[in-house]
Amino acid sequence: MLLLRSLVLLRSLAFQLLLIGSSIVYALAILVFTRHKFALAQSWARFNLQMLKRLCHLDYRVQGLERLPADNAIVLCKHQSAWEILALRALLPPRQCWVLKQELLRIPIFGPALACLDPIPIDRAAARRELMHLLRAGTERLGQGYWLIVFPEGTRVAPGAKGTYSIGGALLAERTGYPVVPVVHNAGTFWGRRSLIKRPGTIELVFGQPIATQGRKAAEINAETERWIEERLEIIVSHPSLQPKAGKIQTKG
Repeated sequence: MLLLRSLVLLRSLAFQLLLIGSSIVYALAILVFTRHKFALAQSWARFNLQMLKRLCHLDYRVQGLERLPADNAIVLCKHQSAWEILALRALLPPRQCWVLKQELLRIPIFGPALACLDPIPIDRAAARRELMHLLRAGTERLGQGYWLIVFPEGTRVAPGAKGTYSIGGALLAERTGYPVVPVVHNAGTFWGRRSLIKRPGTIELVFGQPIATQGRKAAEINAETERWIEERLEIIVSHPSLQPKAGKIQTKG
């Protein structure tokens, strides 16, 4: 058991170094080859998902990808880990706009490259002002064909915990009429928030049926999204076969 734990730690460290190194390389490439920024960002995500599988034996299985609407939408996703950032960037259409904390744009090299991808940075200390910024910028990005990704709980939430679902994404849906795609996963069970360890296993990622928003109030949209995410998460985490299994590789079906 001690040997297995040591191997998990070493593999996790190797992947973390690779993630940092690849982020620098791809960030520089995005800054130089700006015309190809979305393709490069998607390539970065897919590369790291492959390395996560090979080095840490941490794979994933996707359900409901075929439910995505033909046109762009607002994606409201559970936030437990850094893993879902890789997964959504890799699996969704490449033209994406992320709502994120503005501090990320201050990271050397990575921040300027991130800014090239047209995110909507938010100052969480000025909630009212930033909500109006989200509505203005989000409406513009959706009109330009971007898929808009929002973590409604605002920050990473540990498995078994539940944050408050901010109404910003739902308000944007009410204003624009774009559908909401709810997304849930159990990545935090394998790759915890602020944790170096990546445990072997298979992450379950589920895309829900798009939620119609035209003519509906934000509170109703938000409540339906929250209910679906939390109920589906309960199903995922209660299944014993979906827990980490040290030293074993589980592959996509």
